[in-house]
Parts: sequence; structure tokens; C-alpha cells
Amino acid sequence: MVASGSVRKALDLSKEDPRTRDRYRGIEQFLTARRLVEAGVGCVTLSYGGWDTHASNFKQLKAQLPVLDRAIATLIDDLHDRGMEKDVITVSWGEFGRTPKINGGHAGRDHWSPVMSGLVAGGGLKMGQAIGSSTARGEYPKDRPYRVPQVLSAIYQALGIDPGATFNNGSGRPMYILEDRDPVTELL
Repeated sequence: MVASGSVRKALDLSKEDPRTRDRYRGIEQFLTARRLVEAGVGCVTLSYGGWDTHASNFKQLKAQLPVLDRAIATLIDDLHDRGMEKDVITVSWGEFGRTPKINGGHAGRDHWSPVMSGLVAGGGLKMGQAIGSSTARGEYPKDRPYRVPQVLSAIYQALGIDPGATFNNGSGRPMYILEDRDPVTELL
């Protein structure tokens, strides 16, 4: 793929239709991601923005969230318009949630592992649903609590990867891809 130049061509956004480039103005890395997928790249990871809002949480998110919302919506719309919605899975999440209470003195929110959320779209998965909920204050899972391996299990299944498959570690011992292979059944 690299030797053929397809990745280099995908990285050249000047080749994109000007109307499409205009839709992605300010969020060009999402257009690059779409072009890389079209070029045959199997997995694209984006790191967008700094989300560590230990201070000025509301001010920071007021600026960041509308841009991220536009970026994800534009990418998913574009994937649908190109007939790629069943071939591409878009996932947006962090490594943990944020504290339900504002911290003292800095108007920020700190790390909070009991509750987090994520967005999963495409790949032939069942869309248009909110799965699970938290307590009223967002402190703990209320119903349908899932963990990251369960989300990954559903994603792997949609990609045709057996989450129960094994590989040998450095010592030659077989290890499962995922120890917890119970998928988020609502997605399948």
C-alpha cells in the first residue's frame, strides 16, 4: 500500500472535491481518516483535542464539543453517502468518564472510572439506540452496565474477528484476544 502510493495520495487533500473540503474545514483530520480508509487502510485512529478538563470544564467543552459533534457527524454522513456505512465502524470514546461533581476551586471535572460513555456507528451494527444508563447524578451504572472488553467483543464480531481466538504470548502460552467475550448484544 505504501509502495503503490495510495496512502500518499490519500494524504493529499488537494485532490478532494472543494465542496467536500469545505465541509471538513477545521476538522481536516477526519477527512484524512475517510480518505485513508478508502485507500485500504484497515484501522485509523484519531486523537482529537485535549479532554482533560481538570480546570475550566464548561468553558473548554463549550468550545470543543460543537466542533467534535460536527466532525463525527460529517464523517459518518460522508461514509453513508459513499456506501461505506456497513464496511466501516466509527468509535468515539475515552479511557474513562469524568467526575459527576465539579472539583473545588478550578471549575473542572476529574477522572471517573465507574461511568463512561462511547459512540459506536456503522459496521452493520444496530444503530440508533442508547444502551444502558447511569444513576441520576452520573455516579454509577444503573442498568445494562458494559465494560470495554464487551464493547470490543461486539466490534470484533462485526469485523469478522473471533473474540475467542487465541495467540501465543512471548512465552509461547496461548492467550485469548479478550478474556471477557460476552458482547454488547444490543449492537449485534
